[in-house]
Amino acid sequence: MFTQILFNSHEIGHLGLKKWLAIKAARSLFKERVTQHPLWTLIWECTHRCNLHCRHCGSDCRAQDIHPDMPAEDFFRVLDQSIAPKVDPEMFQISLAGGEVLLREDLYDIGREIYKRGYSWTFVTNGMLLTAEKLDQFCDIGLERVALSLDGPPEIHNDIRQNPESHQRAVKALQCLVQCPKLKLYDVITCVTPPLLPHLSSFRDFLISAGCKRWRLATIAPMGRAKNNPDLLLNGGQIRQLLDFIVHTRKEDKIHANFTCDGFTGCYEGEVRDNFYQCDAGITVGSILIDGSISACNSIRSNHIQGNIYKDDFMDVWENRFQKFRDRRWTKKGICAACEMYDLCQGNGIHLYDDNDNLLHCDYYEMKYWQGNRME
Repeated sequence: MFTQILFNSHEIGHLGLKKWLAIKAARSLFKERVTQHPLWTLIWECTHRCNLHCRHCGSDCRAQDIHPDMPAEDFFRVLDQSIAPKVDPEMFQISLAGGEVLLREDLYDIGREIYKRGYSWTFVTNGMLLTAEKLDQFCDIGLERVALSLDGPPEIHNDIRQNPESHQRAVKALQCLVQCPKLKLYDVITCVTPPLLPHLSSFRDFLISAGCKRWRLATIAPMGRAKNNPDLLLNGGQIRQLLDFIVHTRKEDKIHANFTCDGFTGCYEGEVRDNFYQCDAGITVGSILIDGSISACNSIRSNHIQGNIYKDDFMDVWENRFQKFRDRRWTKKGICAACEMYDLCQGNGIHLYDDNDNLLHCDYYEMKYWQGNRME
């Protein structure tokens, strides 16, 4: 079992001068990008349908009805008429999101149409329907990256995913990704829960033995279905244990591990990711949701919607709205108001706020006060 190497070795809020200066420099560069806000990634929430009913799913985060799949022609109308004239194809990608995107019977046609326009495309999948044949066909029409959800050994993964076949299917999907020479990049994404912590080292070794090269690890916030499943949430001490593990794994360099964009990590900044923390939602990342809503990351709740493709021009909205994403001084309230890290963090990710603009979760706060007050 992994032995902690950093836990309690230094204060979570102590960055040191060198790291503080590096984060400040990165924040200055980020401010420039906020001003320019180039659209580099467009997320299309092309379906709400899914073949699993995961206990931690964030699909309940937005109080909205389940919509039918958006017609592909509606998306391509917006892409061709509004977005294409304003973006550089070399710096622009389309990420298909769900639900489970492989449930769309026209996914091949969608990928082909994206490729014909000169754009790369990606998607996230639970692996239930991914086959080597499909993957090969998708790569021939411009698929560049796939993110596969795999949440631990069978008993843990299947419990979260609520399907006894889900782990086996996901592992088969991983084999397809590893063995596909045409695919440029793939990641395994793991939502780390308390039951997984004792098995992290063995699960990492399994991924390495399977040929996996890149691994993203995430915590779960109390939103969507996870709000009613508190046993899936890590406390502050467990978050530190996870981050210590990532630091150790990155030093071993047998698999490229990254903590996801879940939030600012204090003294772990620069050690658990390839970059310092920043939230690119509404800065370089925009989205078209299932009902045509224009937003940023598709994990963000409905009170941050900026318009709708059925009545607004997407790029006009992108250029002239999104103030809430680009000027985040409104986040300096609650626990953020007195936080010594606010200038470096800017209130964490927008996806962590509820419909009343209150912060639901902060890994940094949880780690700093895990033996005392907890965030309520």
